[in-house]
Amino acid sequence: MLKEAMFYEIYDNERVRCLECRQYCIIKKGRYGVCGVKKNMDNKLYSLVYGKPIAINLDPIEKKPLFHFLPGSRALSYATVGCNFKCLFCQNWDISQMPRDKYHRIEGYDVSPEEMVQLALKYHAEVIAHTYTEPSIFFDYAYDIAKLSDKYGIKNVFVTNGYISPKALEAIRPYLHAVNIDLKGWSEEYYRKIIGAKLSEVLDSVKLHKKLGIWVELTTLIVPGWNDTEDQIREIARFIRDEVGPETPWHISRFHPAYKMRDYPPTPIETLKMAYRIGKEEGLRFVYLGNVPGDETENTYCPRCGRLLIRRWGFEILENHLVDGKCPYCGEKIEGVWNQEK
Repeated sequence: MLKEAMFYEIYDNERVRCLECRQYCIIKKGRYGVCGVKKNMDNKLYSLVYGKPIAINLDPIEKKPLFHFLPGSRALSYATVGCNFKCLFCQNWDISQMPRDKYHRIEGYDVSPEEMVQLALKYHAEVIAHTYTEPSIFFDYAYDIAKLSDKYGIKNVFVTNGYISPKALEAIRPYLHAVNIDLKGWSEEYYRKIIGAKLSEVLDSVKLHKKLGIWVELTTLIVPGWNDTEDQIREIARFIRDEVGPETPWHISRFHPAYKMRDYPPTPIETLKMAYRIGKEEGLRFVYLGNVPGDETENTYCPRCGRLLIRRWGFEILENHLVDGKCPYCGEKIEGVWNQEK
């Protein structure tokens, strides 16, 4: 169904400016925003994907990945088509880039916010994850789902590229409990050529999420030849330490060839290990490697005594020794959201 966007402004007699993501598209009548799912219709901005999810799944929260937010919980995960980025390596390109690659094609099921929340209740999902593509491009839908689900005690998380506008983020803040933000690299050139965005906007967004009290975890996909130098990785680690906090979990993920970067090799394990080492050298308390199942860097260890606290295999928790969010061996507080009541 069509839904008028919550945040936009009239730019002139022929154009509107979308205020829901940091692209701030100025859109002529009959035209679309960068995401392909917001359209100017008679100088009003409408979402074309409200109530139109393309994918709905029940996932472990660890798949988001969120390792310090309600571990072991179930997340009803969904997305619509579209994205405000054009990542040339996108793993979900078939849905994220559908409007761009398929001449404004919109596909999906008819699922109202009320029906989405009922699905979460039916499958005993403690969390609803707005994920797979980019939540800010279906913000109006996500907002209504989050607001409604909050009444039932269901938590909401965004898996996001960080390009939500401050105005939209502040609006959904009462119902948004955690985010995993992609910090894709440390180069404006990389963001411009490969991503279609600005690094500076993402950095500002990460800091704003933290300031608003939302639990933040960060993910960096290491792409060979683009963001895999020691200097860039160290700068990312220092930003996390100094601007977000050393307690912020950093997920370093392995690239696999996809979409328009199929001719690139997978990230060497040695590069991931280097990034892990740098994160620890720079004082980050929790660094994890992704897409490397079975590696000990999936586990959570106490930063003080080094004892194993949570053992993982892929997205499955094998052991969890935390007691009231603390190490049972030395009493060190382990930052995160560990109880549903919080």
